[in-house]
Amino acid sequence: MGDAGLAVAKFIVAVTGGIASGKSAVSGFFQSLGITVADADMAARIVVEPGQPALEEIASCFGSHLVIEGQLNRNALRELIFDNANAKKKLESITHPRIRQLLIQECQAATSVYAIVAIPLLAEGNKTHYAWINRILVVDAPREIQKTRLLARDNITETLADKMLDAQASRSKRLAIADDVISNIYDRQSLQESVERLDEHYRRFAINL
Repeated sequence: MGDAGLAVAKFIVAVTGGIASGKSAVSGFFQSLGITVADADMAARIVVEPGQPALEEIASCFGSHLVIEGQLNRNALRELIFDNANAKKKLESITHPRIRQLLIQECQAATSVYAIVAIPLLAEGNKTHYAWINRILVVDAPREIQKTRLLARDNITETLADKMLDAQASRSKRLAIADDVISNIYDRQSLQESVERLDEHYRRFAINL
């Protein structure tokens, strides 16, 4: 299911960033401005819904015990692939192409002047899979701020927070792929104003495409 050569008719901006950096808030602000937002996390849930081919493939590959009454047992699957690179890679080969295809379809169906696609792990992926994206916006925050927010949000231990942060691409790697950066170190008002400024730019880019 190749998608590297797909050309979409819209101007597409990818929003990405590390965990607890504020990606969801940024996507929400764009949405409030009337911009279509396609979300990779939501797409990841849709592609494994009951009756979907990916769910059948997961059961075939990893065992039918992962599907209970037609539903994916996410906790069991998470435990199965935790610290198992081969299993994780196999799972991604099943789900990721379908997730990307769904995101592309959502962006193509967008009625706004441009579309946002929220992809948390963009820096970790193969960039050739995202040749259909016109621009990358990185929501940035220092690791210390990410960790503080993560501890407060998820009520987890510092050890687990560090593990979650370590599992992602480095801050420098994310910034290296950025066309635009929002520094989310202030309050929500500042974040919203940053989004509004970028929205004006993206509207101009889209119109002049």
